[in-house]
Amino acid sequence: MLIGEVARRSGVSARMLRHYEALGLVRPTGRTGSGYREYSGEDVRRIFHVESLRSLGMSLREVKRALDDPGFAPAQLVGDLVRQTQERIAAETELLTRLRRIGAAEPAGWEDVLRVVALLQGLGAKSAGRRQRAALSSAGEVPVEALVEAVLNEADPHVAGALRWALARAGDDGAAAALLAAGLGSPAAEVRERAVRALAELPGGPASWPLRDALTHPDATVRGHAALALGARGVADAIPALIDLVAAGANDVDAADALGVLAGDPALADRIVAGLAGRLAGDAAEPPARSRLAQALAGIPGAAASRALAELAHDEDRAVALVAAYVLGTRDER
Repeated sequence: MLIGEVARRSGVSARMLRHYEALGLVRPTGRTGSGYREYSGEDVRRIFHVESLRSLGMSLREVKRALDDPGFAPAQLVGDLVRQTQERIAAETELLTRLRRIGAAEPAGWEDVLRVVALLQGLGAKSAGRRQRAALSSAGEVPVEALVEAVLNEADPHVAGALRWALARAGDDGAAAALLAAGLGSPAAEVRERAVRALAELPGGPASWPLRDALTHPDATVRGHAALALGARGVADAIPALIDLVAAGANDVDAADALGVLAGDPALADRIVAGLAGRLAGDAAEPPARSRLAQALAGIPGAAASRALAELAHDEDRAVALVAAYVLGTRDER
């Protein structure tokens, strides 16, 4: 077959076939009387072999080596091709993500594009100081998705605080809450904690539902942060988890303060007293935990709390009795 017919049947242009010949990849075995290249059936099969290997991402040099070297072992080359393809996909995915985020920012002109690009680069910088400056400058400028990703990945506490501040002011609480809620399912404990802390600082209502769900999360740290946030928002569902925090001695002062705020509602005050008294009566409560629970009663107004403290003033645990008696004395003075 002449080169034109080979090009038509193979889909490889005549120009590329000449390039293959120059590289020694596919040499036509014959020439016509007029000097035209003439390809045999074997030549055409080799062309298809070349195209098949090129489709795997192999360079022409690698293709030639694979076809000409009888001892060539493909395993290592295939492994290298897999690694190179993964790297390329990762780079392209990163580029696609960046482009989508720039598009989400709805830039009005190239100056806006450049500003968003600079902020995104700043959020991913190696320097913590640069990341913090970018976070403080990004409120309302960077899409919520980028801020959430940065929040979940940030280990530096100062940068993390700046990112949570920016996220709380980004103006899309629904999207932020949904993305952070997904972060609560991360297998990494540190990511889950970052997610719940960021949810706790979102000002809008959409964060309340993921925080309510987090009250039953298997991670005690997640449950604790959710309870403190909901307690500050006046959500009664947080009461059992807040009492757990007091008993465990984890953020017990903050938890007791949150219980005191919730106890401003007389109906909730009785519920809180019942919960604290129930834990105090439980056999599982160790002496330090019973002392903390007694101290938490000090912040609960009303007669129910006073009656519980009066009973505790005669408790067998002297430390608990002293705490209860002291708190009762201060309540009587007031």
